[in-house]
Amino acid sequence: CQRRPWDAKCPEFQRGIALFNHAKFFEAHEVLEDIWRPMDASDTDRICMQGIVQVAVALHHQSTGNRTGALSVMRRAARNLAPAKDKAFGVRMDRLRAALNDWIHALEQHGNPTAPKIEFLRECE
Repeated sequence: CQRRPWDAKCPEFQRGIALFNHAKFFEAHEVLEDIWRPMDASDTDRICMQGIVQVAVALHHQSTGNRTGALSVMRRAARNLAPAKDKAFGVRMDRLRAALNDWIHALEQHGNPTAPKIEFLRECE
């Protein structure tokens, strides 16, 4: 995907999301960060992609027992994803944002929330 590697149809983006959804958060972060880094600073999608990378980082922190770091990074991720269009990158951002808010709330209450999943839009959506 030369033009828009963050498009839902791009194999590298799909691979990053698949790693994420299989709880391989460090690996997902690496793949997604390689998509995010070269994005033009003026591209409005860049902040949203940064938010997705941050979600993977936060979940990696949680998986290693760093709850404080996880919560801090997840809050930043939620802020970066807040202005994203509901269908940004071909992803169900509406569901992802809701899941992140639930995850943050559960962690604030000292729970051990399960990791959210990132869902791609179906063709008809």
